[in-house]
Amino acid sequence: MPAQGKHRRTKSVSLSRGIAAVTTGGVVLALPVLGATTASATPAHSVAAEKAVAPVSVTAQVNSVTKAAPAKHSVVAGETLSKIAREYSVSGGWEKLYEGNRKAIGENPNLIHPGIKLTIGAKAAAPSDAKVGKAGKAAKAAAPSAGRAATAERANRSERTAAAPVAQAAPVAAAPATYSNDLDGWIKESLAIMAERGIPGSYEGIHRNIIRESSGNPNAINNWDSNAVKGTPSKGLLQVIDPTFQAYHVPGTSTDSYDPVANITAACNYAADRYGSIDNVFGAY
Repeated sequence: MPAQGKHRRTKSVSLSRGIAAVTTGGVVLALPVLGATTASATPAHSVAAEKAVAPVSVTAQVNSVTKAAPAKHSVVAGETLSKIAREYSVSGGWEKLYEGNRKAIGENPNLIHPGIKLTIGAKAAAPSDAKVGKAGKAAKAAAPSAGRAATAERANRSERTAAAPVAQAAPVAAAPATYSNDLDGWIKESLAIMAERGIPGSYEGIHRNIIRESSGNPNAINNWDSNAVKGTPSKGLLQVIDPTFQAYHVPGTSTDSYDPVANITAACNYAADRYGSIDNVFGAY
């Protein structure tokens, strides 16, 4: 019996049901017995918590392989192919840069003129599996759908913050080439037309012959040699007579033999037919 004035804390008990056999008059009765047991305060464990281990948070570094739009570089005085290749970290050095721009540069890679537009390919980054740790792979295996979604989101965020200036949704059409209205521009425009028509020749070969024939004057005319005596004086930058100009005129250029580009392309077309290339001409032709 508890002492008066004192309060005893009741113990939490759980009742367990059992079966007690009681013999009454030879008859065995099976009676349920409620047994009291003291409950022990054991921590409750979630089955899900026991079976599943929270995956380690992993930030997967995803490098997207992108093809940068080719860069354009305008040559300035004092530059060389080696210097430009180093500046843009061109794989393969100046030789690779020259191979991709041979038409614009010509046959002599040591002679590049100010204003030439060079195309420089962008470097592509290769994906690296080493940057994805074991924990990241385990997380992806445990929850592939969530892993793919998280990876895609990180890739999109990376593209927006880092790769956006390089990667483009659609290719941008190249702007039409423009050429200066001077000897340098006339030669470059002629070379572009010659490349389309398969006419050989280099900047150096054309420039060398122009300086010898007309000193760079598109309106030059020879009124004293044998051609002039016959009534067909030599005209223009490369001193072409009218019959030759008409026979070797390149479609798409002016029919005026004094036009610088038309004069150059017709003369180079004639030189290719007779000498193999304007580069092989070192005197009167």
